[in-house]
Amino acid sequence: MQTILLIHGSCHGAWCWRDTLPHLPDTRAIDLPGHGQDSTPIDQITLDLYVEAILDAITVPTVLVGHSMAGYPITAAALRAPEKIARLVYVCAYVPQSGQSLADMRRAGPSQPLLEAIETSADRKSFSFRPEMVADKLYHDCLPEVVRYAQAHLGPQAILPQSTPLFFDTVTVPKRYILCRDDRAIPPDYQATMSQGWDDVRHLNSSHSPFFSTPQALAKAIL
Repeated sequence: MQTILLIHGSCHGAWCWRDTLPHLPDTRAIDLPGHGQDSTPIDQITLDLYVEAILDAITVPTVLVGHSMAGYPITAAALRAPEKIARLVYVCAYVPQSGQSLADMRRAGPSQPLLEAIETSADRKSFSFRPEMVADKLYHDCLPEVVRYAQAHLGPQAILPQSTPLFFDTVTVPKRYILCRDDRAIPPDYQATMSQGWDDVRHLNSSHSPFFSTPQALAKAIL
């Protein structure tokens, strides 16, 4: 069994994998800089810092799983140290296009359903999810207890990592995409476009948060 490392998306932390971890052997989750229990100041957070945190957490060839915005740092990690990555798994995640930032890709999509749920800080260095909208946008198929748990743990998201483009020729590491058919944050059609032509695409009948709504099915798709 290969080692698995789980990387969270915007405003989340390692905490979001709480219900999925019991179904995945030899697996752990980390907080990216500035998230969860990590106290890195917002103005120090970069995409490179995300990548360094991921690679520092890997000691043997690892299956690297990224949710949503984490598609960018897991791809960047594989570009920098492909020998450390056995496979990339994108969970309803952005698949970087060379020369584009995550923000560029979000704007290029067919719609931006999450935009109305985002509130930018006064200094424009971070954004947060509007508490009254996260249940509908991120967790609409999750139990009320789970929604309360998530709302209590969500934090700000540094903008700089998402406005930083990646430049590359090709990703040599094997890839898998897990498409969430009931996603209200990243349109499922856009997920299909980003993974078009891939040999390995799995589907879940889930919201943007399968780690809470269908954790056992998500674990099976990862494995």
